[in-house]
Formats: sequence, structure tokens, C-alpha cells
Amino acid sequence: MKIPEINDVFTYDFIFSKAQIYEYAQISGDTNPVHLSESYAEKTVFERCIVHGYFSISIFSKIYGTLLYPEGHILISQSAKYLQPIFTEVPYTAVFTTKALFPEKNRVLYQNKIIEKSTGNIKVTGDALLLNRELYLW
Repeated sequence: MKIPEINDVFTYDFIFSKAQIYEYAQISGDTNPVHLSESYAEKTVFERCIVHGYFSISIFSKIYGTLLYPEGHILISQSAKYLQPIFTEVPYTAVFTTKALFPEKNRVLYQNKIIEKSTGNIKVTGDALLLNRELYLW
């Protein structure tokens, strides 16, 4: 497995389904109608149901935990700035870029984004600091 270097980029395409939103609402207890009721959401600035903010960034956890150097990854911190709403049944790309390396602590700082594939609009951006004592060895 390749050790991360500054400006390395990893991408992952995905879609959130309505069924996932209902399941997340049950698990989290966040049953705000802006996520679940089309008739309610139509009257909001979003004009349709939106994906929960925390659920939208759960895609980052999937990437770090199972796809991008998953063995030994420990999430130290995650920030997220929600720039535009995320909707169900819309194709998105998660983009991860290596921003900084901390060899003495076996850590990497990644910038992560969620981008709508059809428009190129950035929906969410943030940073994540990950520890990996097995892989992050420079």
C-alpha cells in the first residue's frame, strides 16, 4: 500500500437514497420534517427534503474506514462546513486531498469535499486528521 504524499487525491462516487435517510432518522432520532416530509420541505428554502448534515459526512467515515488506507486508521478530528444542501438520488463525488503530513505522530491531514457531479458545486468541505501507526511511516 502506498504511503500518502502531499496533494494525493482519492475520489469516490455515491448517491444517498431516501431509504437511507429514513433509516438514519430512526438511528439518530433526528426526525426533523425537513429531512422526511416532502410536503413540509416544499415550504422551506430548500424546496425538497435534504440529507441530514451528519449523515452526509458519514461518507467520509466510509472512505477512511474501509476504502482509503483502512487498516489501522483512527479518526482524530473532523470538521465540516455545509455550503449547499445535499439531496437524495443525486450523484455526488467525495474528494480527499492530502494536505499535511505529521511523521512524528503518524498522522495525515486530509481536506475532504462533497461535490455534486452534474454541476461541480461543492456541497460540503472540511478537514480530517487521521492516525495510522501501521501505514503512516515516513
